[in-house]
Amino acid sequence: MKYTTQMDAAKKGIITKQMKEVAFEENLDVEIIREKLSKGTVVIPANKNHISLIGKGVGDGLKTKINVNLGVSEDTCNIDTEVEKAKYAINLKADAIMDLSTFGNTGEFRKKLVNVSPVMLGTVPVYDAVAQFGKTIKDISVDDFFSIVETHAKDGIDFLTIHAGLNRTSIERVQKNERLTHIVSRGGSVLYQWMLENDKENPFYENYDRLLEICKKHDVTLSLGDGLRPGSLKDATDAPQIQELIILGELTKEAWKENVQVMIEGPGHVPLNEIAANMQIQKKLCHGAPFYVLGPIVTDIAPGYDHITSAIGGAIAATHGADFLCYVTPAEHLRLPTVEDVKDGIIATRIAAHAADIAKGIKGAINWDNRMSKARGDLNWNKMFELAINPEKAIKYRESDKPKDKEVCTMCGELCAIKRSKKA
Repeated sequence: MKYTTQMDAAKKGIITKQMKEVAFEENLDVEIIREKLSKGTVVIPANKNHISLIGKGVGDGLKTKINVNLGVSEDTCNIDTEVEKAKYAINLKADAIMDLSTFGNTGEFRKKLVNVSPVMLGTVPVYDAVAQFGKTIKDISVDDFFSIVETHAKDGIDFLTIHAGLNRTSIERVQKNERLTHIVSRGGSVLYQWMLENDKENPFYENYDRLLEICKKHDVTLSLGDGLRPGSLKDATDAPQIQELIILGELTKEAWKENVQVMIEGPGHVPLNEIAANMQIQKKLCHGAPFYVLGPIVTDIAPGYDHITSAIGGAIAATHGADFLCYVTPAEHLRLPTVEDVKDGIIATRIAAHAADIAKGIKGAINWDNRMSKARGDLNWNKMFELAINPEKAIKYRESDKPKDKEVCTMCGELCAIKRSKKA
């Protein structure tokens, strides 16, 4: 039996190769994966043209996944460096790579990513429209926007961030509700400017059927972007953010009718006490579609440490329903991240995701911790290093301050509680 998308296959009762891969990774029956795919509560971003892809699932009851943002800019434009960052991120067990390039030969970089990456890939086509056509924002045509979307789909990109919910109604909410940081989404700001200068509706909202046809043709998952996400704690959970979310929920149902998979992008800066409510509102308004969040960052005063502020928010968000965490590096708000920044961001986000999986009761999540605890109880240092989320750093710290008694560490020495209690 033929099928057009993973969702179409799931509705027809067909088990795909990617569903089997997800079931194996999650240690779940493949029928559970198929059923959740058919309902839209799980997605498997898997473009038909991404041949090297190993299927990963995002959504209800699955492990929390993490995404890594990369890409070249006008000030820092080295494709080879970004490819190396991507390979490094994959080795550090990132579940997805997102190309946010805004300058140069973006097509070359995108194709290299597709060739080397077994993990799912995402892009924001609006960025590329600005980069490739060399036009003012106002002069970019509707066909220009859609030609870039088609190109990215043909190239093998698995999920596309499209800010289709930023329509005229959403803009009214922005204009009537003063914000401290206005619009902080790059894609959202481009479309906002285009709409105001042309006095027209968002082309992706007005021509949503055209967008769905492209996605259906290549089996691209729509990541419905949050063009009005809060860029400060003060703007969190405000009327513009919620208005856009309502529209995204409506667009989700339209996509499902065409068997197009959907994720919803969520907020970036949210106070701790509002995170749980944000997750619950999203799941309610968007009918249980998987939720993809940037952080969220829980305080605005820590430039240079935003991998920590976002990991705090990410752990809470995932505990309360977020399915996909976009990493934040120490360079957030400051510059393009280096390889070391990428590493710090990935490790922090993986810790957040794993902590949330334990809290959610994801099958087998706590087993890793139990094995580490057993190694600590046995004072088995080699096993501890083997199980560490970042063995390199653990070994470096241990080697930097060696104890006289190799069985213990320099924190406690002869007063090591584990060694003393065992001896007693």
